[in-house]
Amino acid sequence: MIYSPRRKYLFVHIPKTGGTSLALALEARAQAADVLIGDTPKATRRRKRVKELTARGRLWKHAKLADVDGWLGPAELEPLTVFTIVRNPWDRLVSYYMWLREQSFDHPAVVLAKRLEFGGFLRAPEIQASLRANPYRSYVTDAAGAERCDLYLRFEHLEEDTQSLARLLGVKVELPHVNRSDRPRDYRELYSAEEAAIVADVCAADIARFGYEFEG
Repeated sequence: MIYSPRRKYLFVHIPKTGGTSLALALEARAQAADVLIGDTPKATRRRKRVKELTARGRLWKHAKLADVDGWLGPAELEPLTVFTIVRNPWDRLVSYYMWLREQSFDHPAVVLAKRLEFGGFLRAPEIQASLRANPYRSYVTDAAGAERCDLYLRFEHLEEDTQSLARLLGVKVELPHVNRSDRPRDYRELYSAEEAAIVADVCAADIARFGYEFEG
């Protein structure tokens, strides 16, 4: 998450959507007053500032809009341009699974990904429950329950959408290419018909909202 009080924007970082690249691009142009929350180099150097903030929820890399209540209330949010990135759920889940398998921190999803093949991971009740509970819109819904997102960028054409964002913000944004997992180039290679149907079910809200297809 990145908050820029002078440029009046808030970037909400949904996991495994290419957000690290955008965060790096934004922090390259960061101003002194900007609050950078995450694990990028400049954000790491500014962690002390984040620790001094008080908010309703946890202030971390993937904080939701509702989490910032108490730090950024309705009056502070009102003038901001809020934006995030979305991604084809079938592609995103392959990326998520492959990334989890490379991790060593203690988390139930890491344990499941290391223990199970991809199909078993998708069938795990814990994974399905998490996906159902955290559709894309939940990340940009404020504490009062209102969805507040001025721009949904799409991972599938992020370069193009980032230029639209740059024009909106009035700042040059150049994307680096980082944080890629070791995975098949075509996400469809990992899916059986049954497994593709699981994602269609648990991510139905995102698929319908953004018009994603398994073949697209």
